[in-house]
Amino acid sequence: MGVDSIVSSSSLGPPACEKDAVALHFIQEMTTNCDPVQEKVLGEILRRNGETEYLRQFKLDGATDRETFKSKVPVVSYDDLHPYIHRIANGDFSPILSSHPISEFLTSSGTSAGERKLMPTIPEEMDRRQKLYSLLMPVMNLYVPDLEKGKGLYFLFTKASTKTPGGLLARPVLTSYYNSQQFKNRPHDPYNVYTSPNEPILCIDSFQSMYAQMVCGLLMRDEVLRVGAVFASGLLRAIRFLQIHWRQLAEDISSGILNPNITDVSVRDSVTKILRPNLELAQFIAGECEGENWEGIIKRIWPNTKYLDVIVTGAMAQYIPTLDYYSGGLPKACTMYASSECYFGLNLKPMSPPSEVSYTIMPNMGYFEFLPHDPVNPVTVSRDTPPQLVDMADVEVGKEYELVITTYSGLCRYRVGDILQVTGFHNAAPQFKFIRRKNVLLSIDSDKTDEAELQTAVNNATALLREYDTSVVEYTSFADTKTIPGHYVVYWELLMKDPANPPSDDVLNKCCLVMEESMNSVYRQCRVADNSIGPLEIRVVKSGTFEEVMDLAISRGASINQYKAPRCVNYTPIVELLDSRMVSAHFSPAAPHWTPARRG
Repeated sequence: MGVDSIVSSSSLGPPACEKDAVALHFIQEMTTNCDPVQEKVLGEILRRNGETEYLRQFKLDGATDRETFKSKVPVVSYDDLHPYIHRIANGDFSPILSSHPISEFLTSSGTSAGERKLMPTIPEEMDRRQKLYSLLMPVMNLYVPDLEKGKGLYFLFTKASTKTPGGLLARPVLTSYYNSQQFKNRPHDPYNVYTSPNEPILCIDSFQSMYAQMVCGLLMRDEVLRVGAVFASGLLRAIRFLQIHWRQLAEDISSGILNPNITDVSVRDSVTKILRPNLELAQFIAGECEGENWEGIIKRIWPNTKYLDVIVTGAMAQYIPTLDYYSGGLPKACTMYASSECYFGLNLKPMSPPSEVSYTIMPNMGYFEFLPHDPVNPVTVSRDTPPQLVDMADVEVGKEYELVITTYSGLCRYRVGDILQVTGFHNAAPQFKFIRRKNVLLSIDSDKTDEAELQTAVNNATALLREYDTSVVEYTSFADTKTIPGHYVVYWELLMKDPANPPSDDVLNKCCLVMEESMNSVYRQCRVADNSIGPLEIRVVKSGTFEEVMDLAISRGASINQYKAPRCVNYTPIVELLDSRMVSAHFSPAAPHWTPARRG
C-alpha cells in the first residue's frame, strides 16, 4: 500500500514519510472505530482474565459483554485492590488479577501522600506502550518540518529498582521502559535521534546521568532541534544544573577529558567516544553562562531549537512563565497522556498553546469508562451504590469525568483519580483536557481546597508581581494547625529579573489577600463568619530551595523522571527544610469578602 492510498483515509494531514503514513492511518482507524474497538478490548480482557481469583467472585460465568461486566464488577480504588496486590508482591503467583504472570510492579511517583502504589504489569504491556510512543513523532512531523535533519536533547533518567518480598521488580514506569529491549534496541529513526547515548540515560546516579547528558547536548548544540524532559520541572532542573556546573562542563569540552567524578564505566566510555577538545565551544559556553542574564539561555546555547517537549498541563502549568524566560518563549509541546496504571493517549495538536491542550484517548490501550464528576454534588461510590459510568463514545462535550480503567494487566474498573473535561472529538474518539488529580490538598476546618483552586489562587496573586518583573518559580503549601486557629501556609520561590526593584512587603501581603479572595466560599466563610481559619501566610524561600526538596524526595524513593513538586506537604523533614530556607513571611492584611449569598 503506497503513501497516497494510506493517507487518503486520514484527516490528520500529509505524512512526512511512508512510515508516518502507516502510523497516521492507525490513529484514524482506531479513532473512527472507537466503540467497536472498546468492545473488542473488553472482550479480550474478560476472556483472558475471567477465571482469575478476582473476577471469579463476581460470577461473570464466561460473559464478556459490557452489560454483564458493568452490572456485576464494582468500581474500585487502590485500597480495594491492595490485599490482592500485597499477596502478589509477597510471592503468590497464582492467577489473582491476571491470567498472565505479573512481570513487575510499576510504582507511582512517590510524591503523593502515603506509600507508593504498586501497579501490576505484564510483558505485553511494553509493546502497547511502545506502540503509543511510535505515534508521537508522526503527529509532530505534521506540525514541525525537517526534524530528521537534527537531534533531540532530552533529559531522561532511570532509578534503581527495588524488589518486593516475592522477588518482583518494583520501579517507576519510565525506568521500566528505558530498561526494556523496546527502548534499548529501538530501530534507528531519523526523526527521533537523541544527543545522548543510552548509557547516561540508564545510569541510576542522577548527577552522572545529568552531567553526561548535558555534555552531549552541549557538544551537539548546533544539531539540537528540540529540547525536552518528561515534566517541565525536569527541564528546569537541567537548566539549574547548567547554572551550577557550567565551568566544569566548559573545562571538559576545552580539554576533551571528561570530569573524573563521572566514574560509571559505561557512561565514561560512551561520552568519551564523542568528546573531543573544542576550545571555541568551551569559550562560547563560558561567555553565555558567566553573566547574570540567563533569559533565553536555551535558545542562545541551542539556537536551532524549534520547541520544548515537556508536559505543562495540570500542576505543571505554573512552570510556563519560567520556561518562557529561559527559552525566549519557545513553543511547548505536550505530546502524550500516560500514568503508571496505563498509557492513555496522545495530543493530536501538539503545538497548541498549553491552555488548549487536549488528549485523544486511544481505544486500543485498555477499556475506559468515565464517572461523571460534579464538584458541587460529588458522586458517592460504594458496592451498595454502584455508579452509572459512561462509555468513551457517550461522553458529552463540556462535562467533567473521573477516569476509570480496565487493563490487560488485571486492573478492573479502577479509579485512576484524574479529572478530565471533554473538549471535543476526533472522529468518534473523545478528546479531553486534564483538569486535576481528584484529591484535596488543604483543609483546616470544613474547607477543602484542591490543586486546581490553589493553582488559580497562585496565578491570581502572581499578577501583582508582574510590574516588578518577578515570577513564582515553584510553590507548595502546608496546612499549619499548630496555630489557633490553623491557617494555610504557601511557600514561594521567586525569580526576580530586576533585583533592584523587588516586590515590597506590602505587595506580598496583598498577594496573600488575593489568594484568599480566590478561594471557594466555604474557605471564605470559615475565615469571615466562623473565624475557624487564620490569615493565609506566604513564606518566601531562598533560590534553589525546591531543588533541595526534590533531592530529599529522590533520596526517599521518588523517581527523578516522574517527580513533581508536591502542591501540599505534610512530611515533617520537608516542612523543616522549607522553613530553614525562609527569607521572609507575609500575611493577609484583611479578611476576604464573603456573604451568605455568594457562591463559588
